[in-house]
Amino acid sequence: MQSNLEQESLKNAASKIKLLALDVDGVLTDGRLYFSNSGEETKAFHSLDGHGIKMLLSTGVDVGIITGRTSLLVEKRAKDLGIEIIYQGREDKLQAINEIVADKDYPLEEVAYVGDDLPDLPAIQSVGLGFSVPNGHSDVRAAAAAVTLSAGGSGAVREITDFIIKSQNKNDNFI
Repeated sequence: MQSNLEQESLKNAASKIKLLALDVDGVLTDGRLYFSNSGEETKAFHSLDGHGIKMLLSTGVDVGIITGRTSLLVEKRAKDLGIEIIYQGREDKLQAINEIVADKDYPLEEVAYVGDDLPDLPAIQSVGLGFSVPNGHSDVRAAAAAVTLSAGGSGAVREITDFIIKSQNKNDNFI
């Protein structure tokens, strides 16, 4: 993971995370939009990301999805992984974050957000730990506390879930 902060500072912030919020297109997927001739949308999700999400959830950290698009595929993937916090059709990602933290009673400092494009920027700048991916927009990468080595849709979320789990000293549960 590439970092704009001192590694120890990044670990300290990750040790406090109670919610990991994720954008979908460009983070959980490679960012490409696939449509069949009939107009049906398809997406490819990485199994490493899915397992990392399940592991993080099992440690008591909440995981949420906030996406500007609306898709039955995202709803199904979230359900398969055990993600109960799903906000679709939400261009204002920060407003969605604020609604979640108000409902869960978490301070913003205990939230991590992963995004790749300009609609994600206010959320990345407002939470305790903002992440981006190498295929993200340059302004978003610059604002993030850390940028994953793996691209969105290629295990980037797994890097982040592993980092949070290790920073919270909960990795012995999985090794």
